[in-house]
Amino acid sequence: MTNIETMPMTNGEFAHLGEGHVAYLRKVSSDDLRGRFPGLTEIAPGLELWALFAANGQPILLADARERALAGAMENELTTVALH
Repeated sequence: MTNIETMPMTNGEFAHLGEGHVAYLRKVSSDDLRGRFPGLTEIAPGLELWALFAANGQPILLADARERALAGAMENELTTVALH
């Protein structure tokens, strides 16, 4: 049996894991956007939208269609993961 030694990650290292490379895609309601997208102008309530967030949770973009959000990730050379 092979012994594999691992080095634990620090909180700082973990916080930056995937930064600039990974983004997550999530369906959101326009009612929940105020806190996540600072500076968002007036938006109709009750809309279902797609949001793309950086690995650290920073908002990147908001789209009305999943395909548009994925295209934005591809343009920025980000690997996407979906959250349900």
